[in-house]
This record gives sequence, structure tokens and C-alpha cells, in this order.
Amino acid sequence: MNMYQPPKHIVSAAAVVLNHAGEILLIKGPRRGWEMPGGQVEEGESLQQAAIREVKEESGIDIEIVRFCGIYQNVERSICNTLFLAKEVGGECTTSDESLEVGFFTKEQAKEMVTWKNFYERIELALSADKQPFLIEF
Repeated sequence: MNMYQPPKHIVSAAAVVLNHAGEILLIKGPRRGWEMPGGQVEEGESLQQAAIREVKEESGIDIEIVRFCGIYQNVERSICNTLFLAKEVGGECTTSDESLEVGFFTKEQAKEMVTWKNFYERIELALSADKQPFLIEF
């Protein structure tokens, strides 16, 4: 007899964070190189809370969520990545176990630096209010 196993999805929250100069917050991770901060949503935590916590843990920066931008869903691997636009409201750039380097960079610099898969496309979509909310399934 087969016991029903509920689906197990991984849900993550990431934020494209802008400072007062309009520069983008990036962290350099050990596996994927430069990317926006984010990570898995914990049980009992909202998507927004997760994005705020992950940004703080990985970069030292305090943020305020500006808006929900959209979702990238990796259908095969059951991963839903939610994306927010946020602004820096405090803290200072600090590395962590998950970030070798942290900094704010211009859009042009970020385009050169963010090379992992479609992560730069995600940044561009988060900055394009007219394309939101988006749902990208792959």
C-alpha cells in the first residue's frame, strides 16, 4: 500500500537591492560567483522576511522591500525562486560563510560580473516594473 507523500518544494527568496546611488548589491558566493543575495525560506517565515534575513546574513545590509517582482520556477527540480526589489536602509557590507566578497556595483559592472546561468536576466527583470509580476518556468 502506497502512503501518500506530499510534494516537497524548495522555496527561496532573493532581493535585488539598490543603494541611494542606484547601484546593485552583489555577493560573491563560493559556487556561483557574483549574484544577488537570497536563500531558502524557513518554516514559519514569510517570503519577504526570508529575503530581508538572507540579505542581512549574506551581506550585512539592512533592507526595506520595495515590491514583489516575480517567480522563477525550476519545474523539474521543484524549486520556486521568488524575487523582490529592495532598497538599502542601513548596515554595512560584511562577508559571511556564504559570501567571499560583498559590494555595490553599477548595472554595467553587474552585467560583466554576474555570469551564472540566467541570474543577470533576473536582475534586469527585477528592475523592469513594466514586466512584473513575472512567472518564468523552466
